Amino acid sequence: MECSHLEQTGHSAAASQIRQSGWGDWLSRRFWFLEGPGLCDEARRRTGLMDFGEPGVEPALSILTDSLEAEANLHPLGRYLMRVHLRELLETRLRLAEHWRGQADALGEQPIERPVFITGMPRSGSTFLHELLSEDPEHRAPRVYEVMFPVPSPALAPGGRDPRIRRAAACLWWFRRLAPEADAVFPMRALTPHECVAIHSYTFLSQEFISTCRIPRYEAFLRAADLRPAYAWQRRFLQHLQLGRPVRRWVLKSPDHVYGLAELFDVFPDAVVIQTHRNPIDVLNSSYHLTEVLHGLFTRPGSAEALGAREARILAEGVELFIRFRDAHPELAERFIDVSYTELVGNPLATVRRIYRQLGAPLSARAEERMRRLIPARTRYRRSHARRAATDLVGFVRGEAPRFAQYCARFSIPTQPTGTG
Repeated sequence: MECSHLEQTGHSAAASQIRQSGWGDWLSRRFWFLEGPGLCDEARRRTGLMDFGEPGVEPALSILTDSLEAEANLHPLGRYLMRVHLRELLETRLRLAEHWRGQADALGEQPIERPVFITGMPRSGSTFLHELLSEDPEHRAPRVYEVMFPVPSPALAPGGRDPRIRRAAACLWWFRRLAPEADAVFPMRALTPHECVAIHSYTFLSQEFISTCRIPRYEAFLRAADLRPAYAWQRRFLQHLQLGRPVRRWVLKSPDHVYGLAELFDVFPDAVVIQTHRNPIDVLNSSYHLTEVLHGLFTRPGSAEALGAREARILAEGVELFIRFRDAHPELAERFIDVSYTELVGNPLATVRRIYRQLGAPLSARAEERMRRLIPARTRYRRSHARRAATDLVGFVRGEAPRFAQYCARFSIPTQPTGTG
């Protein structure tokens, strides 16, 4: 999101007033109405470009904006931020399509070999593992700044600091002013590895929008959609980031790959998937609070019971999807590596060494030393007093008990919560 737009909203106290302002609803709908074709026209006017490239942004964009208007209950600040975000995604699509014009052959020749995708239950250590594996100089991860601003600056001097880093850092600073709780549950900085879901957002076939707003109509559309265009876009995006740089193994991450495993392997046929596992009640305790914080940035609060039940249902559906896919594809058994949260946080380096053995890849002394330094220094998720007690969430998990029982037995996951955040 452009920093100038964030600055215009002021700091968190002013932002809170905008959220609560009743009269602002009518005004914000009038000036910041969310409508797909209108956003496309505005993005074209602002950039002077016409072609969004492939895949097409419709019908996904219009289904998303219609769902946001009809179902999300956006507050005025959330409506403004969402409109700016969608428009900037469209503007970046236009600029990338223009940047890639005439580079099709060069991009197509960029190899993406044996990429590693970290996925599994949300809040199960996947971010920590992504950071660890990204410390290996032989690995490559998409960084936040280059996903936010993927078109490089033409004036960048060789060896100079990329101005996109400073720009992304400023935007994230303003974001933390607007949503201070978000940094406690999902800290993000310009140079940290970014999630695949943010890359998919450029196609408007992304779980990001479901994570930030209650939009059932769009969610139903996305669950039924063919996600190959999103993964094909991601492959081209990675080739773009790799162009002119040494070829290294990509290490990628998103819990939401559970919804597109068939498409993932179709587009990345030699991929390796690391599936992270954690006790469902601990996961729900953490994911509930994250969703609550993200929704609060854009929408008015909904029912706590409805949110808890929805989060439990999504977790249960996710583990069932994973089990069904793995059972249906025994030929891919050697391409999955299972990692438990307890194992990862208890002995990170031992876990990493096991992963490298299963990958058949050497772990250099330099990579191990960099990981060793990261372990005590990485950003910790601060506990929040607003988080619901694990005992309050047990009932939601019990509502999906048969699904979770199968998952815990299959992957030797403890059935009792640990109480960790």
